[in-house]
Amino acid sequence: MNKELICIECPKGCRMLIDIEDGKVSKVSGNACPKGTEYATAEIQDPRRIFTSSVLCEGLNIRMLPVRTDKPIPKALLMQAMEKVKKIRVTKPVKTGDVIASDFFGSNLICGRFGYLIVAQ
Repeated sequence: MNKELICIECPKGCRMLIDIEDGKVSKVSGNACPKGTEYATAEIQDPRRIFTSSVLCEGLNIRMLPVRTDKPIPKALLMQAMEKVKKIRVTKPVKTGDVIASDFFGSNLICGRFGYLIVAQ
């Protein structure tokens, strides 16, 4: 089976053709650098994404807090992550980068880019 991907590892945006056999990458062509091969292999065999969402706040000056994982999690777990994040409540002041939930599908769920300290009401 063949699949076409556009590499996002550098600004070149190489169009690559990936040959896949038994769910594994057997050949990558069209990439201008080794990063393309690494990207294609990861994207086919173990795709991962940074998970971004928001959580409810209670007793703070905002109702919703942007959150994200500090590293990519398996793409297949994104819907489970969404279900888990629905149950999280932030009840104390936090700032950008603070851990909201540790061991969140092999990552930490952290306070997203917010820019200032959230204060209690």
